Amino acid sequence: MDAKNQLLYDYIQENLINITEMWLSLREKQKGSIYSADADPAYEKLLREQNTFTNRTVSAALLNEDIFKENMEEWAITVAESRVNSNTPIFQVLEALSNVRETYWHFVERFIKLNQSEVTADDVLNWSTIINKAFDKLINKFSEKYYELTTNRLVAQQSLINELGTPVIPIKDHTAVLPLIGNIDTERAQILLEEIPKKCAKENIEHLFIDLSGVAIIDTMVAHQIFSLTKALKLLGVKSTISGISPEVAQTSIQLGLDFRGIETYGKLKHALKRQGENLL
Repeated sequence: MDAKNQLLYDYIQENLINITEMWLSLREKQKGSIYSADADPAYEKLLREQNTFTNRTVSAALLNEDIFKENMEEWAITVAESRVNSNTPIFQVLEALSNVRETYWHFVERFIKLNQSEVTADDVLNWSTIINKAFDKLINKFSEKYYELTTNRLVAQQSLINELGTPVIPIKDHTAVLPLIGNIDTERAQILLEEIPKKCAKENIEHLFIDLSGVAIIDTMVAHQIFSLTKALKLLGVKSTISGISPEVAQTSIQLGLDFRGIETYGKLKHALKRQGENLL
């Protein structure tokens, strides 16, 4: 280990508080940002802790590459989780890290001036390589973790949306209602075709009422997908009853060659339930 690297490392450790104070002083007011100069005091406390963690992690590269890599992994996970949880856009994080680098180098320059009789040009070039490479690696690792976390969150949210968008609601033993609301595009139609049969099989449903009253637009694609859904359900032994289908859609379905004659259809869900038995109401 280079003795001068150790001296610089020690100098940075001695000035961690000062480095963080200078970094915080660079903040400006940004509405709704964790980095805003007037952000909640709890955020400022968090930023202090994480900025110290950042500077310690970068400094570790001056002494030992393996220790730096270990610290970098922990740092990236910690900061990425914090920023995702606070809904901080990645561009704000990258801007903040740019300021961190600038502040860090300010103190490196101070150290060089204090020790200019002993520090050589080779030392400065060496530190430039080590420190800048360390910051670049931090940024890359953070971006990777941030992407993983946001992707996982989006997948979880999409799963929830899919679940809410395909609600099979039991109303009696082996009988359920599927109330469809909103627009049905190609993607949602495919999800219906995949998920509804699974749910019916899981809940042991024998009769499913598919209510289309809440669907804003029912075009030929939707009609075709609903027809495909009823065919899939039939293969599972599930009887389908459709309500909320308009005369126009019924006519279009006939023109498309979709044979709904084997499926009972009603104008309203309550009429379908009444016809199937008063005890369903």
